[in-house]
Amino acid sequence: MADGKEKSIDKATLELISKAQDEGISTVFSRADEIKPCPIGVEESCCKVCSMGPCRMPRSKKGEDKRRVGVCGATIDTVVARNFARKVAAGSASHSDHAREVVTTFLMTARGQTQDFSIKDEIKLLEVALDFGIAIEKRDTKDIAIELGEKALNEFGKQSGELIYAGKAPLRRQEIWRKYNVMPRGIDREIVEVMHRTHMGVDQDYRHILQQATRAALADGWGGSMISTELQDIMFGTPVPVLGSINLGVLKEDHVNIVVHGHEPLLPEMLVVASRDPAIKELAEKAGAKGINLAGMCCSANEVLMRHGIPCAGNFLQQELALVTGAVELMTVDVQCQMQGLATVAECFHTKLITTSDRAMIEGAEHIEFHPEKGLETAKKILAMAIENYPNRRHAIYIPAEKQDMVAGFSHETITYLLGGLFRASYRPLNDNIANGRIRGVAGVVGCNNVRTQHDAAHLAMVKELIKNDVLVLTTGCSAMACGKAGLLTPEAARLYAGSGLAEVCEAIGIPPVLHMGACVDNSRILIAATAMVKEGGLGDDLSDLPAAGAAPEWMSEKALAIGQYFVASGIFTVFGTTWPTLGSDKVTEHLFEEYEEMYKGMWAYEQDPVKAAQLMIAHIDKKRKALGIDKARERVLFDMAMRRAMD
Repeated sequence: MADGKEKSIDKATLELISKAQDEGISTVFSRADEIKPCPIGVEESCCKVCSMGPCRMPRSKKGEDKRRVGVCGATIDTVVARNFARKVAAGSASHSDHAREVVTTFLMTARGQTQDFSIKDEIKLLEVALDFGIAIEKRDTKDIAIELGEKALNEFGKQSGELIYAGKAPLRRQEIWRKYNVMPRGIDREIVEVMHRTHMGVDQDYRHILQQATRAALADGWGGSMISTELQDIMFGTPVPVLGSINLGVLKEDHVNIVVHGHEPLLPEMLVVASRDPAIKELAEKAGAKGINLAGMCCSANEVLMRHGIPCAGNFLQQELALVTGAVELMTVDVQCQMQGLATVAECFHTKLITTSDRAMIEGAEHIEFHPEKGLETAKKILAMAIENYPNRRHAIYIPAEKQDMVAGFSHETITYLLGGLFRASYRPLNDNIANGRIRGVAGVVGCNNVRTQHDAAHLAMVKELIKNDVLVLTTGCSAMACGKAGLLTPEAARLYAGSGLAEVCEAIGIPPVLHMGACVDNSRILIAATAMVKEGGLGDDLSDLPAAGAAPEWMSEKALAIGQYFVASGIFTVFGTTWPTLGSDKVTEHLFEEYEEMYKGMWAYEQDPVKAAQLMIAHIDKKRKALGIDKARERVLFDMAMRRAMD
């Protein structure tokens, strides 16, 4: 194995990579050294959609871009566009299938078919019901919730019309979507149509293929993901700022350690409830432990962190390393981003690996399927298994000392409250501080870890460059966890890392310069926040007018491509790092990187160096500031009471 120091900038990760190497345990880091990426696959210059291939179509060695076609005559542009569109469809499907499970559970809860879940945020229930055109006056909460659940479920199978949440976008943005015929109809319909168009011998115009990829991505961002976020908030509570801790040091040697890993928060919510049951605690003490220690991994971690303060053990590339500590009695996994290698690592220790979703099993893991109507019962069963396994530890425990405090839970509602209070909740103070130059702009830095780049390094380099230049950062998913481990999610970080203008605003409000907004499905919160900024006024009349940009510097998942595509189609400049999946076709890349700006007023960019990528984002923000006429410094005005009243 290559020098572990190159693998991560996180000390806890490096320690456990070394431990795994010494003990001969295979992890994602060692496998990455053994398996090199296929250069043709990296460029997506290979077609496998029929059995006459695969057709490999690399550039010639002399660099000549000769006409490259497959057996059927499909050009390299068609092939690359198909591959890109299929990735977007898979990413959109994953978020939207997550949302379907949430809607189904929400509807069961509303109908009284499960007693383990409830409506915790009735105010948000009413707000979302109004978004769906549901009458709320003089109606019972249960009836409103049932109608909302039925209408939300209908968004998946809808065959015509427009998705309801697409109507939340600025009017100018909706006009652009209709002009280019990408307004999403039904969520499932858009994903199915991508798969049909990219079948052998169907759609063979790269622009037309990418049009449907755009519509599918919008069905994710303004459909599945947004529905999931909103209904989860109603059932589990809308997040508010909460203090938590992160990194592998949150595991406890004298406790029963259970790690919840995946993306659907249904079982994790029940595990939180069950872990606080006195009978469960008593059972743990009888087994010789001091108690139950629940910790999260990946986006399940973000979900239970921002609602309950449950500690995070780590992000994507740390999942196997949590087991290498020898301290984990049991890990549950549901869907998305869990490595099959977990089963092999678990065999090296006493750890039980439990799959819980009917859509995802792992060979060698035990399967305990989660059903909402028996949610708490299942959670207690799993905790009892973990407790029973506690005495079976057979290796010396090694838990790194590293852990870091952080503040998470910055929902759209929380941000408006912090900016204006209960009665003046508004984005006006944010818009004003962007206009007066204290805050240069806003950036969404999101996405995965990728073992082909140094773990967490690109996230941190980019975010530090942005906040140093007075750009407020909104973050989700594994990127948020990287920032948490580095101490960027505390209010003190503003003084240590932010430029003077951003630091002044953060210190006045009491917030970090980097706001943790949730799991990767919660990128919809960023869309809602950006839309609120437009509606507040003073920064243009469309998302594309905002001094804003997005990035995923360490992306690896098809979900990341879907997220990026819906942000670009919503008018946001978006830059990805690590690698880019259309480099095999100059025409497709030019279409996404240049022609999209003319069409959607947003475009893609690719830059491996995270600091250079941040500078591209800052240059774009400055361009938007100039277009708005706010690129010149303004004299600071102290408002008296009469001026404040006039604002209303």
